Amino acid sequence: MGVTFPLLVNLVLNGLVLGTLYFLLASGLSLIFGVMSVLNLAHGALFMWGAYVGLEAFQRTGNFWLALVAGAVAGALIGVIAEQVTVRFLYGRHLQQILLTLGLMLVLGELLQLVWGPTLHRFPVPAFAQGVTFILDYPFAKYRVLVLAAGAVVLVGMLLLLHRTKLGIIVRAGVENSEMVQALGVNVSRVFTLVFALGAALAALGGVLSGPFFRTVWPQMGGDLQLYAFIVVVIGGLGSVSGAAVGSLLVGLGESLMGFFYPEIAMAVNFGLMALVLLLRPWGLLGTEVSQ
Repeated sequence: MGVTFPLLVNLVLNGLVLGTLYFLLASGLSLIFGVMSVLNLAHGALFMWGAYVGLEAFQRTGNFWLALVAGAVAGALIGVIAEQVTVRFLYGRHLQQILLTLGLMLVLGELLQLVWGPTLHRFPVPAFAQGVTFILDYPFAKYRVLVLAAGAVVLVGMLLLLHRTKLGIIVRAGVENSEMVQALGVNVSRVFTLVFALGAALAALGGVLSGPFFRTVWPQMGGDLQLYAFIVVVIGGLGSVSGAAVGSLLVGLGESLMGFFYPEIAMAVNFGLMALVLLLRPWGLLGTEVSQ
């Protein structure tokens, strides 16, 4: 199969868009585990709820920006409720956390189907983002440019939050040593709730953005994409937003390029990359090594 420059440009851009969606899902997952040591298997369900709430808001208002806000707020609210009602009672008990969040994923999935049904729903591209633009003189869908821009804004916003605010300092310190933060008199319980809400909102925002990208939403979409998020987190490093960004781009580009040229081994390549990182740098590309 001949590889032309326009084809390569298109595949790379599509890989960057996929990576952006993975980043929005994985960055929150990485923060939650890095700060709270909670492996949240229900994270994909928050992504899915964001997509459906965003679609509902878009259908009712015709305003995609309101849909983004509605989806993110819904994800944050569900995250706060889940953390305060269930997760906070199992800190430090990892097996129970896994079982609990797995149960939450199933419950949230069933509740979603109870509200919207088990069938696929079409999520149209908003009118202002329809059509194509040109990058390097090659056509590229405007909506995909919007996704890239949204991912860049979120990444910059997260880095500013983590490195330029008091909350960010506390969160980064919590990743390094949560016991020290608590000893300094910080209300760790409130910080945990805020981190869980932020991670959930990011996942839900990614869900809304994914709707027009895939042109549809479906009840299993959270589980389908959550696996990629876990791969990204392992590659990038737990607790590292920059690591989540790098890992997401690597996985997105790998999925796009290998999915086109060698689709039968596309997933195996991502697993192979994850295994290589685990062997050579178990704490991730940009994660922090923990002394044993």
